[in-house]
Amino acid sequence: MYDYQKLENFCKKVFLKIGCSEKDATTAANVLISADLRGVDSHGVARLIGYVRLWEKDRVNPKPNIKIVHETPSTAVIDADKALGLVAAPKAMQIAIEKAEKAGTCWISVKNSNHFGIAGYHAMKALENDMIGIALTNASPLVAPTFSKERLLGTNPISVAIPAGEQPPFVADMATTTAANGKLEILQRKNEDAPLGWVQDREGKQTKNASAVKEGGALLPLGGDRISGSHKGYCLGAVVDIFSAVLSGAGYGPWAPPFVSFLPLAKDPVGEGLGHFFGVMRIDAFRPADEFKQHMDNWITRFRKAEPIAGEEKVLIPGDPEREMETKRKEAGIPLLPPVIKDLRILADKFNIEI
Repeated sequence: MYDYQKLENFCKKVFLKIGCSEKDATTAANVLISADLRGVDSHGVARLIGYVRLWEKDRVNPKPNIKIVHETPSTAVIDADKALGLVAAPKAMQIAIEKAEKAGTCWISVKNSNHFGIAGYHAMKALENDMIGIALTNASPLVAPTFSKERLLGTNPISVAIPAGEQPPFVADMATTTAANGKLEILQRKNEDAPLGWVQDREGKQTKNASAVKEGGALLPLGGDRISGSHKGYCLGAVVDIFSAVLSGAGYGPWAPPFVSFLPLAKDPVGEGLGHFFGVMRIDAFRPADEFKQHMDNWITRFRKAEPIAGEEKVLIPGDPEREMETKRKEAGIPLLPPVIKDLRILADKFNIEI
């Protein structure tokens, strides 16, 4: 187990070494560690070496000029200037919060960015201001639409964070695929099979091979196959792609830039970098905040009292597992797989940082 504060400090030092400002390095490290604390290990420190490799390929700008290129009182388009998504997303969310304070709601689309970590981190920023937060992002094209062999979409996550009163907030954070690519990477590190419904091979047949995507296969949309509703996951992923990239001017569909640095960028780009989409809603733009939160408490309490099926302990509210994991890992530490530890040692040697 590794102390989360020491891991966060290590990440910060790495981001400083690639040229990030003190503030941006702190933000980026905080976003990464929040993923590990919440049990989303695929998007935490395991991704650190990937960001460094993107920087080495000049696909990440450590000193970006992030700016609004178009706006109305309640909307904006932001050019992230090839920033780390870990930095661009929190800045965009802060702008959305400030606009929502005046207008009641705000919607912001971001272009020319990179992978932004876990969507939940950004959606939850609105909770600090008694607001509802929404965060979406498109991603590397690893997902085959229903009936397709081709990889045209990313895992394209959706997160919604809703405040409550006495109860903890409702926080949904999910990929629009049956499983995120990072979970496959974890299985690969463990040399384990993937469940059926996660991936298909290069011929479009479902497989348990956790390395199928690397071998020309694809991730499957949420649902796994048409009978189980994969067309719905495909639609959700498409909506995220359009809101995040077509709306902002980022690369969309198969033109979205890959996270791995060894794959080339599209030769015929349709936009700039990855795209994100954020929404912030002031509760009192709809009804008194205290009244709303009282009813959210009632909603959460009633769902917690739902009678569980045989063999299950209780019915969970979105955000419960992550919140419980965060409490546990802050005390006990964060487990890291040997391949992740190896990558961190490579970075420690590369930048002469003690680990």
